[in-house]
Parts: sequence; C-alpha cells; structure tokens
Amino acid sequence: MTTTVNFATVPGHQVLATAGKKILRPGGKAATEQLLTWANFQPGETLLELAASFGESAIEIAKKYKVRVVGMEKNPDSVAKARENIKAAGLSDQITIIEGDIFHLDEMTDKFDYVLAEAILTMQSDVGKAKILSGVKNCLKPGGKFLSHEMLVRDNAEQVRKSLSESIRVNANPLTVSQWSNLCRDAGLTLQQQQTGNMGLLNLNQMINDEGLFGTVKIIWNVLTKPNLRHRVLQMRRSFQQQGKNLGYIVFISQ
Repeated sequence: MTTTVNFATVPGHQVLATAGKKILRPGGKAATEQLLTWANFQPGETLLELAASFGESAIEIAKKYKVRVVGMEKNPDSVAKARENIKAAGLSDQITIIEGDIFHLDEMTDKFDYVLAEAILTMQSDVGKAKILSGVKNCLKPGGKFLSHEMLVRDNAEQVRKSLSESIRVNANPLTVSQWSNLCRDAGLTLQQQQTGNMGLLNLNQMINDEGLFGTVKIIWNVLTKPNLRHRVLQMRRSFQQQGKNLGYIVFISQ
C-alpha cells in the first residue's frame, strides 16, 4: 500500500527524502568524512550510532574502518529494513541494529569506544539535548569519544529558529559554538575538535558531491514535476538562503 505524504505538514527531512535526497546532514558528506577522520578508528573498536535509520551509514563505516557498529533506531519498520540491508551487505557479524529510544540511553549496559549522532540534537529542546548527552556519556568507555554533526547558529538565533520552524515544520534549535561546547561540558564531555561551515543541504554543488550527478538530476526532476513537493523544497531553500550568514553546520568531537 502506498502512503500519501501530506507535504504541507510533514517535517522537512521527510520532504527531502521523498524527493530522493539520501544525505540529510547540514554539512553534507564532506563534513561527516572530516568527523570520521578525526575519530581515528582502530579495527575492532565499537561504535554506537544513534537514529541509524536504514543502516546505510553503519554499513559504510563498518566497511571502511573495520569497526563493530551497533545502530539504535526507534522505528520498527526502519529496524527491519536496516537488518535486511546489513544482511545483503554481508555484514551481519559486524553490525547489529537494535530497536530503542535515544532518550533511554541510560538503560544501555554496553559501553562503546564511540557514539555517533548526526542531525539529531538540533531537533531537541534544551532539556532534550541534555538528556540525550547524559545518556551518551553513560554509553562511553573511559576515554571514549562522542562524534556529532549538527546545525550551527551564528547570530539572530530567534529569527533563525522561527524561519526554520516555518520552513521545515520542526522546532529546530541550533546552537552557537560556545553553547554546543557548554552543553557537552555540562554532560561531563570536553569538546576537543570542531569545524564549522555554511549550511549546504540544498546547495547545488554540495548536492552533486553528496548525491552524485544522477542522484541530483533525479531530485531536481522530482521537485520540478510535483507541485506540492516543489513548494516545500523551495520554501526550505529560501529559508536557508535568507539565513545564510547566521545558519551553518558544526562537526565536533568531545571526550
């Protein structure tokens, strides 16, 4: 049965996914690759990925860095799909997907060398951010590292949040560099490395880098031929452009 998407109300990430976009991180693939390079993974180390979705990033990380990955995902349908993808990739002995809620990380008994979260904390309230980071701290081994890729606000925070809320239909709450650092500190984590840059989610050059030329053409075709989809995507693009000086991405490692 085909599910009809109400483009007027669904969150922005679902709109972009319907358009065919696979990379939904504000700094794109390049920012994530920088984050993973900093991590300096060693074969056999363990990583917990929060909100693992269909398991694509877990598969890429396991293949490239030879680490053992546990992916946590709340949606049971996504869990089932992720397990299918992992089995098809021949990595069932290296990747495990568990059904779980990122707000209950304190219930996890296993400890990990790394915890990875991308485009998750931004969408939470201040209380929600603190709750998740407290759980992250609980999941890390001594000396373990938290790897994060989130939205950054540079100035006019309230204006940025209002614009994002109207365009992506989610109460996004990006923070400044110092606020991200303080949030980690309050959870018992020390920010060690960081990189910031411009929001590039709907930038043509970044889309080509993230999705490939064929994937980008497919996304553009879907947007051009579906009026309701086009309205939402262009609304998000205008919001990102209008807030270009104030909105960006941050990747950071804290320990």
